[in-house]
Amino acid sequence: MIKKALLPLLISSLFASGAALASVDLIAIGSINGAYQDLAHNTATPLESGIAGNRLGGLGSGLAYAGGTTFLALPDRGPNAVDYGAANVDQTTSYIPRFQTFDLSLAPNPNYPAETGSLPMVLTPTLRKTTLLFSRTPLSYAAGGAPALNGHGMNYFTGRSDNFDATRPSTNPHNGRFDPEGVRVSRNGQSVYISDEYGPYIYEFHRATGQRIRAITLPASFAVSKLAATGAAEISGNTSGRVANKGMEGLAITPDGRTLVGFEQSPLIQDGGDGGRANRIVAIDLATGASKQYVYDNRLTDKNKNYNSSEILAVNNSKFLVLERDGKGLGDGSAAVVKRLYLIDLTGATDVSAMSGEANLLPFAVPKTLFLDIKTALNAHGILDTEIPAKLEGATFGPDVTIDGVVKHTLYIANDNDFDAAANNPNKFFVFTFGDDDLPGYTPQQFVGRFDEHHGH
Repeated sequence: MIKKALLPLLISSLFASGAALASVDLIAIGSINGAYQDLAHNTATPLESGIAGNRLGGLGSGLAYAGGTTFLALPDRGPNAVDYGAANVDQTTSYIPRFQTFDLSLAPNPNYPAETGSLPMVLTPTLRKTTLLFSRTPLSYAAGGAPALNGHGMNYFTGRSDNFDATRPSTNPHNGRFDPEGVRVSRNGQSVYISDEYGPYIYEFHRATGQRIRAITLPASFAVSKLAATGAAEISGNTSGRVANKGMEGLAITPDGRTLVGFEQSPLIQDGGDGGRANRIVAIDLATGASKQYVYDNRLTDKNKNYNSSEILAVNNSKFLVLERDGKGLGDGSAAVVKRLYLIDLTGATDVSAMSGEANLLPFAVPKTLFLDIKTALNAHGILDTEIPAKLEGATFGPDVTIDGVVKHTLYIANDNDFDAAANNPNKFFVFTFGDDDLPGYTPQQFVGRFDEHHGH
């Protein structure tokens, strides 16, 4: 059983003694043991895979700043890393989706720089709350797919890929299956926006309770008409819409709190599908529901390869960072090759909502500029490619810090460890600093009022 106050992670990367900080530099690493359990003790019953239903893992699927030292960490569809022979449901489980509320406190490292390998700051992760996600309206489940916890008007979402209504398109908001990927906090602090790969959807949840407030409609071109419990069957049955398990991956909220910006993990089927280049960014006005779409070219010319995108983060109301990565590194038994953050600007970008097809879209792709090569930055601190987590997926800005009398902005990057309990594949948080000159126009997200985790404002 996990303790409410997690032990701080001891810093384990190299930093040259007496060296000056680079413009964008690693200052701390935090870690949480993959064998811990979260605070939803009523979900601890083993899942189909035999893993406890409250395994604390997958935290870096999404990461959101919530003010002060508070962050929300989002696991994906649950402890499904163990093969249990479920050929008909894509190895998914009845894990109840949730978000975790953490205190991620930074403090000066008293051993820096005298201790070899030390970093300027120490990051202490402390789990404060686990919030399960549910709907007051009934949800569609497969036979035997309804969570045992259901009752008293609470219908919980699940990771099971067969919990859907086959008579309606994938964007049906009453489907019980839910694969959360991106998370952001509203300007007033009361709501949590979470994107999903199955619909795709963007749902708004009450932050204090986990109750769904509304489903934010995405364009019909993102939906698939024929649903299946396995990705292969679903892909073969559709000629348009999102690729199975590669829908709305990343999510950003503009600093003014007015616009959500979502990112597909791979191009839509009609735009080339998985492995294609023309990926869509969709911007949704939260007040009106109106949307615009833009195209992002996920090809890396130096690698001669197209990469799927994992996260999008708002720098200001028009500029964004996009995380591109491979699936190689720690947890995959291989060596990391690509972990990069690219800067894009949607100012003047063409709305491609009415366009379709890779050849038609690519001429309107927004320019991108490398902001941070994460792999190279970690290598510079002695972290080997085999030690870099394979699935770096969550990214958010955090509070400013002062190092050697200089105020710096912070960038937090987290991994999804796929609920692996192995000691050598923990949930990690990497903290970088940067200055105004490194990211011109950076505007921190502002929160209005004071939020109470139990009661809202």
